[in-house]
Amino acid sequence: MSDKYLISDQFAPHSLTMTIVDWIDVFSRSNQKLAIIDSLKFCQEYKSLSILGFVIMSNHIHMICKADGCIGLSDIIRDFKTYTSKNIIKLIQNEHESQREWMLRAFSKARAHLKKGFKYKVWQNRNQAKEIVSHNFFLEKLNYIHSNPVKEMIVANQEDYIFSSARNYADLDSYIDVEMNV
Repeated sequence: MSDKYLISDQFAPHSLTMTIVDWIDVFSRSNQKLAIIDSLKFCQEYKSLSILGFVIMSNHIHMICKADGCIGLSDIIRDFKTYTSKNIIKLIQNEHESQREWMLRAFSKARAHLKKGFKYKVWQNRNQAKEIVSHNFFLEKLNYIHSNPVKEMIVANQEDYIFSSARNYADLDSYIDVEMNV
């Protein structure tokens, strides 16, 4: 296994991409995105996760973040993905979801290689972590993150997408507080 995307410095800022297995569009509904927001806020408050930029797309999340406490970034992300996996499945099972059966079958199939006791696998293993090594690299990654909803033609302007820190950087209301300096 390549260590190209592993987090080596647990307390340095990193650009992360967390992707749903098989690129399933699980975040096409607001309730799923809001559940992710709540989980990120929890990580900020109780696990000292510092978020510098983020966007929640239909099947992946881009984030620039760092660990500011005694818990390393890998552990925070592991806990985030574990909790949100269970929450995503619960929301799919309990809410009216037109593709519920298909999604649950896909998540069940994805867990085939896991230990017994796991019924579903929601997130891909890798987080495509890249350490932020300079201010220019930070700006490049932040622009890439904020451009995602525009490239997908969800909005015309970055700051119009409510599930993105582009709103923070445009001094607009946002669901999540972000630290706007590296």
